[in-house]
Amino acid sequence: MKQPIQPYLHFDNNCKEAMQFYQTIFGGDLEIMPISESPAKEEFPAEIHNQILHSSLKNGEFAIMASDMCGQGDLSQGNGVQLSLNCSSEKEIHAIYKSLSEGGTIVQDLGEVFWGGLFAMVIDKFGVRWMLSWGES
Repeated sequence: MKQPIQPYLHFDNNCKEAMQFYQTIFGGDLEIMPISESPAKEEFPAEIHNQILHSSLKNGEFAIMASDMCGQGDLSQGNGVQLSLNCSSEKEIHAIYKSLSEGGTIVQDLGEVFWGGLFAMVIDKFGVRWMLSWGES
């Protein structure tokens, strides 16, 4: 593979809010394209032109992409996908854990693990599941 897998998230009409939230945590450059600003806008019903067709957040090698469902049916958040994030410092994992936990659900508290380092699992306020790790692996 030439590039690492890039997670692509789908939201229920709150993609812009979610991606702005993630930018406050991870920093980086955020690009957001609503359907109304897309060259393909005529292919979509006018009532969904305010939805986000595509967005991306990039900070170095960190990258996530996302969109609203854009007429593809109902969103069903599942538990089959989690985003695994290897943090670069103990300070960073604590800050990200705190931010993602606010308004979300802690699945596994941040703490030391048998393989070394720190680990936590969180479902953020948008229903996205995160695995955070720092230290030895």
